[in-house]
Amino acid sequence: MTQILGTGSTDDTTPLPSPTILCVDDEPSILSALRRLFRAKGFQVRVAEGGQAGLEVLASEPIDLVISDMRMPEMDGVVFLEQVRQRWPDTMRLLLTGYADITSIMGAINRGEIYRYIAKPWDDNDIILIVRSALQQRAMEQEQRRLQALIKAQNEELKVLNASLEAKVAERTADLKQSNSALQVANEQLKNNFITSIKIFTSLIELRASHLAGHSRRVADLARRLAQKLALSNKAAQEVFVAGLLHEIGKVGFDDDLLNTPVAMLNTAQLQAFRKHPPRAAQLLFPLPELKGAAETIASQLERYDGTGYPEGLVGKNIPIGARILLVASDYDSLQIGTLAQRKLVPAKALESIMEGRGKSYDPEVVNALAYLMGEAEQSAGMAHLAVDAPRKVRDLLPGMVLSRDLLTPSGLLMLTAGHVLEDAVISKIMDFEKSMGLNLMVEVESGHP
Repeated sequence: MTQILGTGSTDDTTPLPSPTILCVDDEPSILSALRRLFRAKGFQVRVAEGGQAGLEVLASEPIDLVISDMRMPEMDGVVFLEQVRQRWPDTMRLLLTGYADITSIMGAINRGEIYRYIAKPWDDNDIILIVRSALQQRAMEQEQRRLQALIKAQNEELKVLNASLEAKVAERTADLKQSNSALQVANEQLKNNFITSIKIFTSLIELRASHLAGHSRRVADLARRLAQKLALSNKAAQEVFVAGLLHEIGKVGFDDDLLNTPVAMLNTAQLQAFRKHPPRAAQLLFPLPELKGAAETIASQLERYDGTGYPEGLVGKNIPIGARILLVASDYDSLQIGTLAQRKLVPAKALESIMEGRGKSYDPEVVNALAYLMGEAEQSAGMAHLAVDAPRKVRDLLPGMVLSRDLLTPSGLLMLTAGHVLEDAVISKIMDFEKSMGLNLMVEVESGHP
């Protein structure tokens, strides 16, 4: 679906129109900067100095995506985006905010159902990536609706076929199966895009503190492996994985001092503020039915096995199994990056510290599973020459290669997700990014490629 980038076409001769973006802000300088940025990337840009003016533009022409400032006179961003959602629900909505006001952001998420929020001052590359991701999401939803309508129409066609026309029935049935397969592919792509969106959202908190880069993804991967080792269902393992990705978002309102101070070094007031981040995260996620299980896990992530945790002091098996897993996975990684204690620990010492807390802070069964997995990891490290997935330099990438891990920038920004099939255009963009940033990226691809 290259048309979302403003450069695609349905065939070799008929170009599709570039997506149209509406920027709404009461500061002309901000509007000018956004207009220059997006026009240079091939987008059509409309601007409006205020919410009412923005509604008038939306009423006059089709708009694919809206970027609205939070603080505006007469009509703020939350009220404006809520009206956009009600009157033009297919228009993607982004919030531009220059201050960390969790209440306002929650209002935009709950009432305006925004796709993402962007902090001022923005990074040009980041905002372009966010806009393109939002437009990809919109295109996927439109394609899914189109396929659903196609299937409905084909089902109606089947009703009027004469039972004696067996050959025609067989032909139509084959067409229906093909359409159903396409819908399954679209649904799978939408699911993958949902996970990608969560990863991108997670990276926002990590961008504020370099030592957090990759923390949530590592915790999520380890939590899922622990869930699988404990024989949890696929659904439960997936919920733990998503909870791992999102377990830090309640810290989005933390000031820099609180965010960068190890937990063991927090004073009483800071510790009280720190303990509020799990219920705050859960409150943000509960309006989304798909994330209900993850939200419940995140809400209990600071509970301790011996009942000394927060917020409810739950004991033992009364703590949800997902929260017991998440605590072990998060603390194991946090001990290594220095967010729990002032001194960073090597993996073996981190595991030793976790094992010392077995039966006190941590569920013994989960700790045993961690010890087993770390033992497997050591064996794998000793057989590194048999590894099937090897990192490649960007210049060695070839079309058709499949990423075996998420591709991240050194600062932890998500570029591409695991499972992405590389194409010439994507490889060229990675090369351009590497050159412009002066980096030497290594990309891990699945085995089976020369």
